[in-house]
Amino acid sequence: MKPALQLKLSQHLALTPQLQQSIKLLQLSTVEMQQELERYLLENPMLERDDDGGTESFAAAQQFDAPRTEEGEREQRVEREERDARDDREQDVPMTPSDVDDDRWTSDAGTFTGAGRDEDDDSDSHDVHAATISLRDHLGWQLGMTQLSERDRSLVRFLIEALDDDGYLSTPLEELWETLPPEYEIELEELEIALHHIQNFDPIGIGARSPKECLALQLKALPVDAVRALALVIVEKHLELLAARDFTKIRRLTGCDDEILKAAQALIVSLNPRPGARFAQIEARYITPDVMVKKLKGKWTAYINPDAYPRLRINRLYAEILSRQRRGNGNLSGQLQEARWLIKNVQQRFETIHRVTQAIVDRQRQFFEHGEVAMRPLVLREIADILGLHESTVSRVTSQKYMATPRGIFELKYFFGSHVATDTGGACSATAIRALIKQLIGAEDGKKPLSDSQLSEILGQQGIVVARRTVAKYRESLNIPPVNLRKTL
Repeated sequence: MKPALQLKLSQHLALTPQLQQSIKLLQLSTVEMQQELERYLLENPMLERDDDGGTESFAAAQQFDAPRTEEGEREQRVEREERDARDDREQDVPMTPSDVDDDRWTSDAGTFTGAGRDEDDDSDSHDVHAATISLRDHLGWQLGMTQLSERDRSLVRFLIEALDDDGYLSTPLEELWETLPPEYEIELEELEIALHHIQNFDPIGIGARSPKECLALQLKALPVDAVRALALVIVEKHLELLAARDFTKIRRLTGCDDEILKAAQALIVSLNPRPGARFAQIEARYITPDVMVKKLKGKWTAYINPDAYPRLRINRLYAEILSRQRRGNGNLSGQLQEARWLIKNVQQRFETIHRVTQAIVDRQRQFFEHGEVAMRPLVLREIADILGLHESTVSRVTSQKYMATPRGIFELKYFFGSHVATDTGGACSATAIRALIKQLIGAEDGKKPLSDSQLSEILGQQGIVVARRTVAKYRESLNIPPVNLRKTL
């Protein structure tokens, strides 16, 4: 066959760089978008932040603010006046000698010591202390206060390093003993003695090898009485029965009555099964809501959170230099076009988020009025059809985006859920059913808790047809234990 040329016409979807950037920005969370913008600001000199909020800056976020109604402006003005008046009162109030305890100030340094702090102050010194040092540092400090020999101190330090974050010695002593160098001639009994020293340290229960031992150590540190004795027996011999709420068998094995058993259970519940957890470094996660919802003139309205809206602009100096050049710089011209694309795509991102959020608020207005029990079924396609968007676009908008409401901060995906048929031919959302299950369990009798079958029957009486297995699935999603574990004395 001879080679030949052919012309063929076809259609295909081409994603331009601008469209790819728009899709990428749309699916990013607020934190990820800020990180992405920082990268663009470092790479593109034509782009800069407008921290001054100038008129020529990318301050288009104002169009997404709460509607400029007279009522809204009046509320904002009243809030501003009250805040300014409160600040003025705090600054103008004179400090009298009775307001300051001279013993709380050092005479030489002139600094506040806090020695006269009230014992009922909300700032707990133990929490502050735990937040500044680790568990190992805390135990090491106590070790330094003991009169142990250097050999015993070394063994105690060795075991301290083997503790986990909860304060447990999860590795058996035999295995730890085998890892020690033979030339030190350390006996297993010496490790047991070192562990006993650790178990006498603060917090009580540290160095335990099991939850039973941890709770038992805490009980043994309490004054001896009948309740403490029964609690110790339950922890050491019948902890599994207590976890299963098998009170009948516990009474039969211990010979106690309901009153003392209830007191022993309350004492065990008050113990700390993770004594070292308060020394763990907890990383706080902060959420900046993308959208805020308020009720203005009887209507729930969504608007973009100004704190989440980045203000960007074109660097005027570089733009003027580029415009003066007769023969444009190709590199700077390309960066100028990329900066314009980014500004436009960021604006389009928030426009889409605002449209989708307002549509969600309109469909779920009963939720904002009455709570979770009034949540209606909603799917992505429903919002997509209302706004004329693709379903994948709505999915990107609702992923990792948050809404601040008078009822709390929720992810946008929270307002979407499957539906369950009712006897009247309508539909009820899964979120509303979970809220009803939570209410029913919260109002049940602890001595006779409701089973999943009984919950299904009660919901059926309210016109909501839900199978027992569905009730069990919703209950587990709420982290509510089964009926046998909810039974109380």
